[in-house]
Amino acid sequence: MPDFKTLEFSINNNVAIIKLNRPDAANGIDLTMAQELMEAAIICDESADIRAVLLTGNGKFFSAGGDLKSFAEFGDLVSAKIKELMIYMHSAISRFNRMEKPVIVGINGIAAGAGFSIACMGDIVFAAESAKFTMAYTAAGLSPDGASSYFLPRLVGIRRTQDLMLTNRRLTAQEALDWGILTRVVADDTLFDEALAQAEKLAQGPTKAFGTVKQLLLSSSQESLETQMELEARGMGAMSKTVDGKEGIAAFCEKRRPSFKGL
Repeated sequence: MPDFKTLEFSINNNVAIIKLNRPDAANGIDLTMAQELMEAAIICDESADIRAVLLTGNGKFFSAGGDLKSFAEFGDLVSAKIKELMIYMHSAISRFNRMEKPVIVGINGIAAGAGFSIACMGDIVFAAESAKFTMAYTAAGLSPDGASSYFLPRLVGIRRTQDLMLTNRRLTAQEALDWGILTRVVADDTLFDEALAQAEKLAQGPTKAFGTVKQLLLSSSQESLETQMELEARGMGAMSKTVDGKEGIAAFCEKRRPSFKGL
């Protein structure tokens, strides 16, 4: 396993488990954590042993977002250093969204700033009942990052996004679920187990088909109707030739459960 300083990383039952691990700093994202998130995302993308990803946090916070104390230490280099940090963090978010493997996010506590942004990018998002959500950027005189300006309008609409980003409105987990930001809210003490169970179930599924679903959904708001249908046709055709596609069709015809290999 990689020797990360700010993350815990393990692989179990074909699931990569990534835990943000700066609990004494509210899991704030500093330059090191951003770079390690990018490295973890690349490992998840490249490893054939990984067929699903679970991202969560250690401690009371999922993540308070960017580590503003480290930003202050940059001094006159703050703009350049933030841009460097964004290269790493945005690369991680892009990789998690572009990879075939489903990404399950488990929000174990407060998700603020980039922590909220990361919550938005998950394919399936669980939250503990006690979790809270706030954009928080403009409260520090800053503007959003982490693809929140991409995902939030698609999840909740422009008016609610404006409310969240301009007023820093705080949402409870139930409100975030009602708004469409979350997939499920669960009891605090069952969050990890339930999110892991979902990840393990998906890790036994048709990985390449999951990847095609992810790509179709990423493009759906930007393409014309005809182009999107062509992408669907090409995706379906490609999946029908995969090992899992052939197995899925055969299992249906033979009235049995399919055994997918992720191939």
